[in-house]
Amino acid sequence: MSAMFRALESPNYRLWAGGALVSNVGTWMQRVAQDWLVLTVLTNHSGTAVGITTALQFLPMLLLGPYAGVLADRYRKRVILLWTQTAMGICGLIVGLLVVTGVAQLWHVYLAALALGLAAAIDGPARQAFVSELVGPEKLSNAVALNSASFNSARLTGPAIAGVLIAWIGTGPVFLLNAASFVAVIVSLSRVKAAELEPATPVARGKHQLTEGLQYVRQRPDLVLILLMVGLLGAFGMNFQVTNSLMSTAEFGMGPEEFGLLGSIMAVGTLGGALLAARRSGPRLRFMLGGAMSLGAFTILASISPSFWIYAAVLVPVGLASITFLNSCNTTIQLSVEPQFRGRVLALYLAILQGGTAIGAPLMGWIGTEFGARWAVASGGVVVLLTAVACVVLVSRRSQKTLREQVRSAWLRRRATQASSS
Repeated sequence: MSAMFRALESPNYRLWAGGALVSNVGTWMQRVAQDWLVLTVLTNHSGTAVGITTALQFLPMLLLGPYAGVLADRYRKRVILLWTQTAMGICGLIVGLLVVTGVAQLWHVYLAALALGLAAAIDGPARQAFVSELVGPEKLSNAVALNSASFNSARLTGPAIAGVLIAWIGTGPVFLLNAASFVAVIVSLSRVKAAELEPATPVARGKHQLTEGLQYVRQRPDLVLILLMVGLLGAFGMNFQVTNSLMSTAEFGMGPEEFGLLGSIMAVGTLGGALLAARRSGPRLRFMLGGAMSLGAFTILASISPSFWIYAAVLVPVGLASITFLNSCNTTIQLSVEPQFRGRVLALYLAILQGGTAIGAPLMGWIGTEFGARWAVASGGVVVLLTAVACVVLVSRRSQKTLREQVRSAWLRRRATQASSS
């Protein structure tokens, strides 16, 4: 099998990847339907309302994420995922029924977004760490990249399908289709062979486990840098739900088909970035920093695009840059963190990434509503670019061991430990 797809040699991973792909398509369909429902049906193009919905969906990860990491380190991840995936499917089902019956109100969507966020907060760390149990350490980097490729393959088709369905039959059925898509991932989890998993030793119940995770991160300057960048880029550079909805409707006056198409066009870049990452064997600091700088530069360029189609074209490199940055961060954490801390560190990573999005979304929505969609996009791009430049300067000026060496040495220590224990 090609090196780009070597993780698929594992039967358990193939099961998981197949179910996840179906569910991911539904997830992207619902994201488009949710934004369109709030923006055009329940409000009069209110960017603030879209921002609040996004914030409610991602805020629980900021509040509960670190504790969810403790759960992921302590309990069986497959069982956690079965419960959380079921809960997220129920959220889509309820909203879909409310919309189809014509009784949906804005506060219903707010409440459903919060409930979905609560389930996702518990799901995220367990799902990320579960990948390491499906494949061995030698295939982990590839599996992380293929997970991203699956998510972005769904991103390529889901928004476009949603845009067509919204124009044809409305938003309610799209929510119902997403609820049905969770059946695929639940079935795949049920069929995974537990005897073939490679689980880390569960962390026994004890005091101060959350504090121990935070202390571990504090002793790793490379992880601190990653989390700092992830927080700022998540808040200002990756609120695509808000900025794309405002640009397509308020700035260019487009309908649901074109709005959905934006997500698919952007997915061309993110899928390409994920497949390129699948060819790499380990973490590379230059890809993380280069991805961040490119994201800032192309976002600024998108803000001055004179037409809808030029804006859509610029979203391809925006997507490529964003996924290059995120994959580099995720791979570094997965490969360099000791197994007993992996769930907690991944939880902190997701909490800061999605928490940053939750904090930034209302702000970006308010800027777009008050000053125009272009200002929201441009201000986010400027913050991202300045953050990336500052981090490049920080790395280049370190007088002792560079962050590049710290990332590499941590990864090599993990590989040496695994080799000696096998």
